[in-house]
Amino acid sequence: MGVSALSASGLLGRSSGLLQVVSLLCLVLLLLKAAQLYLHRQWLLRALQQFPSPPSHWLLGHSREFQKDEELLQIQKWVEKFPSACPRWLWGSRATLVVYDPDYMKVILGRSDPKSQDAYRLLAPWIGYGLLLLDGQTWLQHRRMLTPAFHYDILKPYVGLMADSVRVMLDKWEELISQDSHLEIFEHVSLMTLDTIMKCAFSQKGSVQTDRNSQSYIQAIADIKELFYSRLRNFFYQNDIIYRLTPEGRRSHRACQFAHQHTDQVIKKRKVHLLEDEELEKVKRKRHLDFLDILLFARMKNGSSLPDKDVRAEVDTFMFEGHDTTASGISWILYTLAAHPEHQQRCREEIQGLLGHGDSITWGHLDQMPYTTMCIKEALRLYPPVPGIGRDLSKPVTFPDGRCLPRGIQVSLSIYGLHHNPKVWPNPEVFDPSRFAPDSNTHSHAFLPFSGGSRNCIGKHFAMNELKVAVALTLLRFELAVDPLRVPIPQAVVVLSSKNGIHLQLKKLL
Repeated sequence: MGVSALSASGLLGRSSGLLQVVSLLCLVLLLLKAAQLYLHRQWLLRALQQFPSPPSHWLLGHSREFQKDEELLQIQKWVEKFPSACPRWLWGSRATLVVYDPDYMKVILGRSDPKSQDAYRLLAPWIGYGLLLLDGQTWLQHRRMLTPAFHYDILKPYVGLMADSVRVMLDKWEELISQDSHLEIFEHVSLMTLDTIMKCAFSQKGSVQTDRNSQSYIQAIADIKELFYSRLRNFFYQNDIIYRLTPEGRRSHRACQFAHQHTDQVIKKRKVHLLEDEELEKVKRKRHLDFLDILLFARMKNGSSLPDKDVRAEVDTFMFEGHDTTASGISWILYTLAAHPEHQQRCREEIQGLLGHGDSITWGHLDQMPYTTMCIKEALRLYPPVPGIGRDLSKPVTFPDGRCLPRGIQVSLSIYGLHHNPKVWPNPEVFDPSRFAPDSNTHSHAFLPFSGGSRNCIGKHFAMNELKVAVALTLLRFELAVDPLRVPIPQAVVVLSSKNGIHLQLKKLL
């Protein structure tokens, strides 16, 4: 018994000693991490000292000022108070310089800095590394490969497909307003733009607007965006392992899986058709290939096929960007016209003069509606679908006013702030389509709804065409009015959306 007791005591002593060593090691690692974060914060303070900002909490940064529903309002306040740019502290050791000056924008967008990894990497589980997230030579190869999918000759026949999708949506609206003139339009518009992208980019037959699976896909995308936004602003959720263990992380994983299943089905369906030699030769003989054709026939410089993960990344990216940002743009444009009935009526008269009272619209009509186009652009200025983009400086930069930043600083290009900058746009909150009159003289980088520089939106012409088609056919069919009890609350959740939806009152025109 005595020997056993001594053995147990020795074992307990060794365990206690090991525990003390482990505890000491953890404490040392914690102190090293704290020192690292402190030194990084000091470096950021020195790097950003030329740019004044409101006082920030040493740990929480400006998080208290940037509550979810007030973020865009806070940006507007900074735009008015701090010239050109202002540092925003997300927490104690992480800051980004928010830029909203056209000269600053021109400098940054004229460079080849990579996307901000702290933010954009969080999108990778959803859309993978396609055009949106890629950088460097790989991005350039993919961009060159996909550019032919947006040639004018490709876009021309899409106008008819877009019109078909819009008509399905408008027919549904007619049925709904026979019971209640009030309508939340964003979900309907999202289904319509998804339908359009499926028909145009992926040669889908029939309409997906009544398909429950498509509605579930729309909801999955909404969940992913919401979860991305909350993760981006939570210090503890930046670690992938920790995030996967949280309820939000598991929910995000499920939503991403559902989105991937949707795109995998699209790719698989096309591959099955292409396995038939006759169909393969038929597609290859096409003068122009659609977006998915180009991906599946793609060969990189080494002659190998584009890997399956790259194909899915590009499909996921374009499926999202091709429907969600466009849905945001259309919804906010219709809301803006509803809020300004005199401009709405002038657009309607222009469209009636062009199309009569029918709904047949062609490629040739799109350049013959100048006032409607001006209104569309002014609505995009007030409500840009993509409110901001991020860059990590790969080398030092000096701005036109002499202020400079070192390599490694994160820059947030606030397109929303730029479009609401009173030094760029006088009375920026006023809806004034004349800002985009042909003889207007604006800065080349004052209006960036589709970004700018070499990384501008590859589908910008596709998107503008769809905006025009949707607005024209809607105004021919309905008179729009705002719902005074449900004023939309803009929020930047990847794309510009509304916290409480976009509600309109619709009246069928005789």
